[in-house]
Amino acid sequence: MAEQEKIMLWAGEAPYTAQSPDQAQPSIKPFPVEGARGAVVVCPGGGYSHKAAHEADPIARMLNSQGIAAFVLDYRVMPCHRLAPWTDAARAIRVVRSLGYEKVGILGFSAGGNLCCTAATHYDRGNPESEDPIERFSSRPDVFIPCYAVASFGKYTHLGSRQCLMGEEWQDEETARWYSAEENVTDDTPPAFLWHTAEDEAVPVQNSLNLAQALADHGIRFELHVYPKGHHGIGLGPEFGPAATWGNSLCRYLLEMGFGR
Repeated sequence: MAEQEKIMLWAGEAPYTAQSPDQAQPSIKPFPVEGARGAVVVCPGGGYSHKAAHEADPIARMLNSQGIAAFVLDYRVMPCHRLAPWTDAARAIRVVRSLGYEKVGILGFSAGGNLCCTAATHYDRGNPESEDPIERFSSRPDVFIPCYAVASFGKYTHLGSRQCLMGEEWQDEETARWYSAEENVTDDTPPAFLWHTAEDEAVPVQNSLNLAQALADHGIRFELHVYPKGHHGIGLGPEFGPAATWGNSLCRYLLEMGFGR
């Protein structure tokens, strides 16, 4: 497949650019599939300090192999305004939806999983009166896919991710709750596919368990996989036995939801 040109999320300067010195303007890298009805925005992890390459393009290609389009999000990281990554993710969902896809999901690993969860719990349906046509589209994903995610900035968080994103506000509990998905699930939260490994020491499995419980409490459809083996950050995890099956399970789930051709 020929590499596609990246798509800038804003025609001009992105919000919060002044707080993101020397960083590229946010963009998405397309991995299209002809005839695909759905597309997934992919958010690599990296503790909000960088973006891990093995959780970016390889994931998009895995989705492509099953007939699902993907877009890898180049979102802003530290130093940045704490709302900049979330703004980038919401805008990416709108941009992808504007391209004509029937379904748009968002997937994220680790801190990218926190971003994925934030996009899924803080969204709007679009502003039909906006002068910017992209802003007329909804930022609510049709599904969200947290992968060994820092789903919470609470008790079981990854402290480095919380500190990098929140900066000087990192000890503010009210702000931390805003970034804790289990605290923000509602009856309108989109369905989810979650997976984690039980022996993850960097981001405890309780992040996914507590989010799944919150989804269950609100009657939200979800699928949860907890694999016995695998350290944090395994990506596609080819060497980790059962954990390596997560990609096949996810693609089956997405195809059932109408993301394929």
